[in-house]
Amino acid sequence: MRSAVVARTTAETHVECTWRLDGRGESSVRTGLAFFDHMLVLFARHSGTDLTLAAEGDTAVDAHHTVEDCGIVLGQALAKALGDRAGITRYGQFLLPMDETLARVALDLSGRPFLRLALPPEIDVVRHQPIGGHFPLQLVEEFLRAFCVHGGVTLHAEILHGRDLHHAAEALFKGVARALDQALRHDPRFPGVPSTKGMLV
Repeated sequence: MRSAVVARTTAETHVECTWRLDGRGESSVRTGLAFFDHMLVLFARHSGTDLTLAAEGDTAVDAHHTVEDCGIVLGQALAKALGDRAGITRYGQFLLPMDETLARVALDLSGRPFLRLALPPEIDVVRHQPIGGHFPLQLVEEFLRAFCVHGGVTLHAEILHGRDLHHAAEALFKGVARALDQALRHDPRFPGVPSTKGMLV
């Protein structure tokens, strides 16, 4: 059973996470940011993982610290649960429609962190406007970057077209989750590390 427990405490936040990669999409999430909670619940459901996450942060100042630190902890939990990453499919991709919005996601559990997030001009220009409460779309990028850096994930994500910021955020979270679900699956043909180098880094 691939799972990990990670806790992180700073002067700005305290985050505790239990993540079971071989799950049923169940979750219990409490970050103090209702929209972010909604996104993480969707993330667990569509990745088929079981996630318990609780965070306390200086949200009265800004949501940034809490969102970024949750990304850090989830990335650390992913890396810990995967170990040497033997037997995984490694790659995943998904095209996710959300009403008028369409997101395209491709990821590699390579051990090498990289994020490219592309938005169309009509969304990029308003990425700092709040969606729910104090959660702008910009924070999705901060979460994904922290997740990639600490999880060893190469991620390319793009909103191909859309207008609604809520739909854009939701399409990104669901698209990444669906691609992650593919990449985490066991490939019985190749029980070892999925690389000709013999290691992923």
